[in-house]
Amino acid sequence: MTVLDLQSIRQQIDAIDEQLLLLFNQRAECAIQVAESKKLDLKDGETLEFFRPDREAQVIKRIKDLNRGPLSDKEAGRLIREVMSACLALEQPLKIAYLGPEGTFTQAAALKHFGNSVDTVALSCIPDVFSAVQAGHADFGLVPVENSTEGVISHTLDMFIQSDLKVCGEVEVRIHHQLANLSKDPSDISKIYSHQQSFAQCRNWLDRNFPSIERIPVNSNAEAARIAAQDNHAAAICGVQAAEIFGLKICNNNIEDLANNTTRFMVIGNIHVEPSGMDKTTILMSAHNRPGSLLALLKPLADYSISMNKIESRPSPHRLWEYVFFIDIEGHQKDENVAKALAELKNQAALFKILGSYPKVEL
Repeated sequence: MTVLDLQSIRQQIDAIDEQLLLLFNQRAECAIQVAESKKLDLKDGETLEFFRPDREAQVIKRIKDLNRGPLSDKEAGRLIREVMSACLALEQPLKIAYLGPEGTFTQAAALKHFGNSVDTVALSCIPDVFSAVQAGHADFGLVPVENSTEGVISHTLDMFIQSDLKVCGEVEVRIHHQLANLSKDPSDISKIYSHQQSFAQCRNWLDRNFPSIERIPVNSNAEAARIAAQDNHAAAICGVQAAEIFGLKICNNNIEDLANNTTRFMVIGNIHVEPSGMDKTTILMSAHNRPGSLLALLKPLADYSISMNKIESRPSPHRLWEYVFFIDIEGHQKDENVAKALAELKNQAALFKILGSYPKVEL
């Protein structure tokens, strides 16, 4: 390629960037008009909802369907998510509570789902995230619900039993753990800090490489990074973002035992999400204490050809040796077959609660 060709291509890029800027601002103007229209249509007693998870899921799917490359569908979806986030912030910036501190994978999940134009609020524990959303101090919350290696996060499921909040969405984040310290020299390490789940996800690697080093569990990987940044002989298992925030150097990359290590997070809020056309519903229920009761509960799902993605049990907080089941099914609670099946489940269950219908995770 000649110098002239390169200069010509750069001029084309500059011209395209100018067009993009113009189009971004045109889209922003439309977002402002949408907000004004919503305000005019608002009836007495109604709450204005700027963020529509169903609408955003439909927009992202449409962009991916239209995409012809060379950008991947994932990148095209990520870019339009950021554009929507910036436009939404012109209407009303969202406040998102998450399990902190800053630099956790939960914060990364919040930014992946809502884009970087939201205000994120770090809280110290999962119940605090629920409380902040319930009290209206945050529009939505992000909480971890399960990991592909270590299973469910029991504290999150227990909170759903007692909370009236709804599941409004889900996010999956591929988890890569880094071993980081101040010097980048592994020989300086005499103790390692991390969250208990992360220790479990890296157990085999640690057993091979640091079998005699003390492992100290803390509330989060970001907290581990903060502690390690104050001790020349400490290391943290954390994400890249946490290492950067606290000035740590990475000794070893991607030390998780399984390459596909993924954590699923749930978005919690006070809204009912409308159907997007590609939805999932999460329900909570318990069976009567008699033979065959669980089989009878699940039968309506088979009768109406509804796929069950997951079933998980937790001890009931009300009666000893009884259990509450968390079930994910395909479809929205307003879909005809799903609605019929849920009505039958409600009649048979000792406890029944729809935690929410929401768009399926964006892969």
